[in-house]
Amino acid sequence: MARLKAIARRTLLIGSAAIAGGVAFGCYRLRQDPPNPLLKDLKPGEAAITPYVRVDAKGVTLITPRADKGQGSYSIQAHLIAEELDVDPHKVRIDPGPPNPAYFNSRIMDDSLPFATIDEGIMARGARGGGEVLSRLLGMQITGGSSTVPDGYQKLRVAGAVARETLKEAAARRSGVSRSQLKTKDGQVILPDGKSVTYAELAVEAAQLAPVTDVTLRPEQEWRYIGKKMRRIDIVAKSTGTQQYGIDIRPDRVVYATVRANPGMGGTIKRYDASSAEKMRGIKKIVPIKDGVGVIADNTWRAFQAAAAIKIEWNDPPYPVDSAGMWKVLENSFSKDLQDSRLRNDGDVDKAFSGSSKPIEAEYRTPYLAHAPLEPMNAVVLYTRERLDIWTGTQIPVFLQGHAAKLTQLPEEKIYVHAQPIGGSFGARLDDTYALQAIELAMAMEGVPVKMTWSREENMAHDYPRPIQLSRAKGTVRDGMVESMSIDVAGQSMGASWFNRLQAPVPPGPDTSSVNGIWDQPFAIPNFRVTGYRAKEMVPVSPWRSVGASGNGFHHASFLDELIHAAGADPMAELIRLCNHERSKQVLRTLRDISDWKGSRIDDRRARGVALTLSFGVPMAQVVEVSDTPQGIKIDKVHAVCDVGRVLDPVNFEAQVRGGIIWALGHAMNCELTYENFAPVQTNFHLFEAMRFHQRPEIIVKGLELGGEVRGIGEPPVPPAAPALANAIFALTGKRVRELPLNKSVTFA
Repeated sequence: MARLKAIARRTLLIGSAAIAGGVAFGCYRLRQDPPNPLLKDLKPGEAAITPYVRVDAKGVTLITPRADKGQGSYSIQAHLIAEELDVDPHKVRIDPGPPNPAYFNSRIMDDSLPFATIDEGIMARGARGGGEVLSRLLGMQITGGSSTVPDGYQKLRVAGAVARETLKEAAARRSGVSRSQLKTKDGQVILPDGKSVTYAELAVEAAQLAPVTDVTLRPEQEWRYIGKKMRRIDIVAKSTGTQQYGIDIRPDRVVYATVRANPGMGGTIKRYDASSAEKMRGIKKIVPIKDGVGVIADNTWRAFQAAAAIKIEWNDPPYPVDSAGMWKVLENSFSKDLQDSRLRNDGDVDKAFSGSSKPIEAEYRTPYLAHAPLEPMNAVVLYTRERLDIWTGTQIPVFLQGHAAKLTQLPEEKIYVHAQPIGGSFGARLDDTYALQAIELAMAMEGVPVKMTWSREENMAHDYPRPIQLSRAKGTVRDGMVESMSIDVAGQSMGASWFNRLQAPVPPGPDTSSVNGIWDQPFAIPNFRVTGYRAKEMVPVSPWRSVGASGNGFHHASFLDELIHAAGADPMAELIRLCNHERSKQVLRTLRDISDWKGSRIDDRRARGVALTLSFGVPMAQVVEVSDTPQGIKIDKVHAVCDVGRVLDPVNFEAQVRGGIIWALGHAMNCELTYENFAPVQTNFHLFEAMRFHQRPEIIVKGLELGGEVRGIGEPPVPPAAPALANAIFALTGKRVRELPLNKSVTFA
């Protein structure tokens, strides 16, 4: 985006000033809210009291700008606004709103800062304030990092309260009764005499008023929704098969399309021969696109068939030809000149090593992983020389708008992104390559809507994966306790790869995502060192559910379990002893109690493992119980405990935790992307297999509310699942598995 480039030069200065003490040039202006985007196209009789509430003669519309990828984002946003606005979220309209900086995510940068999320020191708080300023300045309307709830918990309730009080003020002026004497109920203002006037009837008057911003949020005892079991606003549609996703959009006169791009991501196209494809039934046009070729047809299947018939020669991408070469790059990355960070260096690790006769050493590996959502990448685009309309599911609408403007040379205000519900993402929709390809095709069919869909094979080959990582760990034990631990981690920079594709300034400083889940863990090991090494870029990578902690949780929690067993200590007791964060310690104690922990071994055929990983400010601990069967290892039960500050919706909370655990265990058991001839070998779900229904364990979930900051729960269940399972396998078999997926080493029933 042009605006991003214009302010990139100021980014470091503003961020540094905020971190240093919170006072920067123009700080007051930077903290001002952007203009309300709903005022731009306001129709007569409509009131856009805040960027999140629009009222007209037909009723109330709530704006829910964080993308819904199946995690219930639209629903929780609507309920937070409704709690203060005093409406039933099932009786109002829900709209994701336009791409606009007003919907910036104030918490999206928290996890990229070189401060642990549990660090409440002045520097850490200043850095988070600086991150919020930068997010506001950059207009970072992004959904990710389990930040929807932390960002919206206060903001959306205030938006609802402002709208409520403004509507009451409109009623007060109409009735001549003081606003303080008015009440609200179910979308109506109630007068002292019992008469009522609906919000819709007050829209015209409310539109003439300045918003009433001096508001008080309702006390907890008056809450109708927060903390109660909520019925998600999409539950009926999803239960009846009527929910419309991006892939379901079919405008009049639509044509259908697909693409083939270089399966070696970053490689270009040398030449192609589409003569056979052009003669196939239903083919309308073959269009060259960036790094590939597109096919436009009268239905998607014919487009797929024609695309497969095109003969293409590709240029090689700039990375090793196969997985062996990629692992070799990581193996050679542990050098001083590639050291990127040392965010943890407690005590004197080298002294502890020199004083030990036999340090414990291990190497851990986590593979590239695809996001592999059920809904493949798709977009419907209508291009004219006056405007561009895009219907798609996206987690980055402002960035998509900017990239589309650059591609089409249309002004940003003529780019209309119509955000759709997403059929799974796990981070995949934090990129917009697919949408830009659809725009290229639509520009070749001016005035005709083009529906572009990736084939499953294209989706697997061009999914920007989670990075591979390699760690070398070393530690010592003394007197039955863990004495020291050092972990060196080599991996690509997810942040640099992703931000470069966004055409956004790469955050200065170390790449925290490559060591998150290790350096920031709440354990007071006397001598503890974490060093990150930045390998050269290979396959372009991106955020994946729980980002760096997804793999690093396995590295850290597994090796810590190795040290605990080497010390002869009980894993649960030693984790509790080492834990130096009270909320995390309470999570472990609760897990010990609800799992009835009495050691790793249950009996001759059953055992269990435990792991805690703190990510996105949420300490999440799990016990995984396994058994030995003639068919292989069976996962019987998982106990999970975490603290999110406050559980907003107990039903969806449990669903998110259970879903995250199943997602994590399935990937730990079976999944990896391996490369041959620059491309992934895994081309579809049959080679990238999730957990099967018969393998699903019983899952017991306990959410604690220990009074800290309210946090999100979409990602924290993922990191501890793999190490808890691997630790259980060790307790059962005596075999320590240090590489994922685990099915390389063990058989699962």
